[in-house]
Amino acid sequence: MRVTRALAGPVWRTLPWRALGSAGALGLLLAGAPRLTGAEPDPRQALVLLRGVALVGALGLVFLLDDRARHLTAPVPTRRPLRQALRVVLVAPPAVLWWTAVLLLAPSGTRPPVGDVTLEAGAMCAAALAGAAAAVRLTDEPRPGPAVAAALLVVAVLAPLLVPEDWALSVGPDDPRWPAAHDRWAVLPAAAAAVWAVCGPEPVGRRGRRRVTGVPVTSGPGGAHRP
Repeated sequence: MRVTRALAGPVWRTLPWRALGSAGALGLLLAGAPRLTGAEPDPRQALVLLRGVALVGALGLVFLLDDRARHLTAPVPTRRPLRQALRVVLVAPPAVLWWTAVLLLAPSGTRPPVGDVTLEAGAMCAAALAGAAAAVRLTDEPRPGPAVAAALLVVAVLAPLLVPEDWALSVGPDDPRWPAAHDRWAVLPAAAAAVWAVCGPEPVGRRGRRRVTGVPVTSGPGGAHRP
């Protein structure tokens, strides 16, 4: 607990606030567009709008694990899962407030079931974080966020076209498949958590290599050597 408190300040300062803030502002703008224009979307349009806002929020979260100092922090005693979890914990309260504001901005008369659409938003965000964790684990790129965002956007566009009708996720509240679709939505956060659990730890070989490269080489009578 003491280590976590000591890390909170430095981690807070290194969070990608520009990407998170841009996504949040765009999401609020989209959610408030009907009120700004005086339009009254029908229930189907309101659902599509909220799903689009949730996707925007997820696209912002893919940058959460970007870390310019990644290669410097790999050898530190604090394990990467703790550092990543701390990032999520610090961002969670603003994210909850943001989604609450999004729901309040949506026209109340055509607002879809709040619990179900919140489940969809949570699943998208969990998938975004799992993709970011996988990119950090599988690559040495300190900022994999743009590539993960592009991949997530492609999946979001293609999934409704490629998923079989019996497994459809993007259905409307009046569709008889709505309850079954949200049973499947509920599985996605658990699957994303499993991916994160696998991808979170720093590979042992990679940690060892970074420790070695982080040790300064000194020169002595016998030539270059490592202390």
